[in-house]
Amino acid sequence: MQRLSVLFPTPLGCFDYLSADSLPAGTFVHAPFGHKSALGVVWNTQPDESFPIEKLKKINDIENLKPLPEETIKFVNWVSAYTLAPLGAVLKMTLCSELGKESKKPIQFEQPNPTFSRILFSTAQQEAIDSLLEASEDGFNVSLLDGVTGSGKTEVYFEILAKIFQSGGQVLVLLPEITLTGAWLSRFEKRFGVQPAVWHSNLTPKQRRDTWNAVHTGSAQIVVGARSALFLPFQNLKLIVVDEEHDSSFKQEDGVLYQARDMAIVRAKIADCPIILASATPSIETYCNTLTGKYNHIILPERFAGATLPTTVLADMRQKEKGPIRFISKQLETHLKQNLEDGNQSLLFLNRRGYAPLMLCRGCGKRLKCKHCSAWLVEHKTKKCLMCHHCGYTKAVPKTCAKCGQSDCFVSCGPGVERILEETNMLFPTARTALITSDTLTNLKEFNTVLTKMENHEIDILIGTQILAKGHHFADLTLVGIIDADMGLSGGDLRAGERTFQLLQQVMGRAGRGQKKGTAIIQTFAPENMIIQALKNNDRQLFLSEEMKSRQLLKLPPFGRLAAFIISGKQQIRVEQAARIIVQKAPFSTQIDVLGPVPAPIPYLRNKHRYRILVKTAKETNLQSLLKQWMKQVNIPTGVDVRLDIDPYSFF
Repeated sequence: MQRLSVLFPTPLGCFDYLSADSLPAGTFVHAPFGHKSALGVVWNTQPDESFPIEKLKKINDIENLKPLPEETIKFVNWVSAYTLAPLGAVLKMTLCSELGKESKKPIQFEQPNPTFSRILFSTAQQEAIDSLLEASEDGFNVSLLDGVTGSGKTEVYFEILAKIFQSGGQVLVLLPEITLTGAWLSRFEKRFGVQPAVWHSNLTPKQRRDTWNAVHTGSAQIVVGARSALFLPFQNLKLIVVDEEHDSSFKQEDGVLYQARDMAIVRAKIADCPIILASATPSIETYCNTLTGKYNHIILPERFAGATLPTTVLADMRQKEKGPIRFISKQLETHLKQNLEDGNQSLLFLNRRGYAPLMLCRGCGKRLKCKHCSAWLVEHKTKKCLMCHHCGYTKAVPKTCAKCGQSDCFVSCGPGVERILEETNMLFPTARTALITSDTLTNLKEFNTVLTKMENHEIDILIGTQILAKGHHFADLTLVGIIDADMGLSGGDLRAGERTFQLLQQVMGRAGRGQKKGTAIIQTFAPENMIIQALKNNDRQLFLSEEMKSRQLLKLPPFGRLAAFIISGKQQIRVEQAARIIVQKAPFSTQIDVLGPVPAPIPYLRNKHRYRILVKTAKETNLQSLLKQWMKQVNIPTGVDVRLDIDPYSFF
C-alpha cells in the first residue's frame, strides 16, 4: 500500500490516504472525508511518514477523468502561497460542480478559422503586430499594448491569437466584466467565424461542466472570461490576454483575495507563454514595469481610420446658475440641444446608481440608514424602494418620520442616474432616452438589447454608470457629459486619483470614435485639480508623473508593499480586542509600518462590526513569510474572523 496526499475543494490543506496503486499527482479520486466519500485530487505533497500507517484510511476509487495538468497544480500551489489562502480553497476555484458527469448533448466548440476575415491595418497597428509576434517567439514575456481609446487594440491582439490558433495552442482572454463580453464576442465571430468558449458566473451548471471538460481535454481552443477563467485546467496554454488590465474588477474581494492580472502573469510564466496586457489607461504598476524594461511597451498613439480624440470642455459648477437647481449645467444642456439638432447621439455619465444617494427628513434632518450596515439607504424610484448597495436590504419610503412624526417629509438629496434621466426627459421631452445600470438591467440579454438600439441609432441620449465606460463603440456618439467628475477624488483610497483618471478618460473615449468629431463636457467643482487638468488637456503623462512622485515619496505600491487585516464579528468588543492583539504581536522592524487598528470606513457591514489594520513594508520584504510568522503568535477570540488581503485594492 502506498501513502499519498489528497486535496479536497474545501478551505483546508492536504490529507493522507492509502492506495493500492501509485497514483500520479493530479489524479481524481474518491476518498472518505468526514462522514461521506468526497472527490479530491492526488497532490504533489510529501505524505507525513511519521503518522502510523494503520490509522490511514484507503481511497475508495479512482474517478475516470484525465488528471489535472501539472501546470494547474503548480499554479494552485503558487496562488495559495502568495495569498496565504488555504490550498483547498484555491483548488475549489479550479474545479466545477458535478465534475465527472457527462452531458447527453455536450456543447461542441468549433475551432476558430485564423483566415476567416482580415482587415487592413494602419502602419502603427502593423508595427504593433510585428512587435507582438516577435515577442511571442520567446516563451514567457509580458507586453503592454498601450493604445488610446479607439486605436484598434483588440484587432491587433486578434492577429496574435490567429497565429496561436494555427499552431493548435490554447488561448485565454480575460475581460474585467461580463457586460463587455457581448461586444467582444461579436468582434471575435466576425474575425474568426465562430463563437469562443465563454466562462463567467452567469453560466448554467451544464454550460460550466461542458466548458470545463472542453478546456480540460484541449478541445476548446479559446476561452474568454472573467477573472475565474484563469483557474481553468488548460492543457496547452500558449497565450494569455488581459484586456483593460487596469480595471479594479480584476481584484477579487471575497473568498480567496487575489489580483487576476498579477496572477495571470504568474500563470503565463508557469506555462512559459507570452501575456499581453491591453489598456488605454495602464495601471501605475504596469506602466512602471515598462519604464524599468521588465515589460515590453507597444504604443498605438492614434485612433484607427483617421478618427480623432474628443475635445474636452470644463463646466465650472462653482458658478451659480439662475433658476431651479439642476444637475445638468446650462453649458452641457446647450451642447446636448445642439447635438440633438445635428442628429448625433450623446452619453451622460454618473457613477452613482439609483435616484438619490440619500433621503432625509426636512423637519428634523433624520437620515434613512440601513439596519444591517452603517450606510445610507439609496432611493430607487424605478423599483419604488430604498436600497442598501452593500447588503441588498430594501424597504419602502416611510410615510412618516420615526423621529419627529411628520408625514410626507422625506426629500431626495443629490443625484443618481435615475434622477439624471428624469431631468433629461424634462429638458428634452422628444428625445429618445435610455438608462443602463446593473440595477435596471437584470441580465446580459437586456443589456445587449439596449446596446443594439444604441448602435442602430434608436436612442438619442444614453445615461449610465461605469458599466458604459469601456469596450463599446457607437459611430454616431459625439458628445459625452460627465455629471460629477469630482466624486471619486476624495477618500482614503490610495488609488482614488488613479481610478478617477482611468474611468473618466475611458468614458470620454466613447465620443467621436466614428468619422465625426467628438466633445466631452466635464462638470467639476475643482477645475484646477491636477487630474481634471490632465483630462482636459489629454495629458496622461502629467497624471502619471505626479502620481508616481506621490507614491514613491510615501513608499506606496509599486514602490512598496501593502497588506491588510480585515477583522470582523458580531460583537464589537471582541472584534476590537482581536485587532489590538494582532497589533501587539506585530514584529518590530524599521522596514514595517503598522497602521491601526481603526474601525473600517464602513464599520458595520452585513450585521458585523469591522476593524482594519494596514501593513506597509519595503518592496523587497518577504511579506508572506512575515505575516505567517506574525499570525503564529496570535490567538484570535471565538466569534471573530480575520482575513488577510495581500496587495489590497479597496479599503472600505
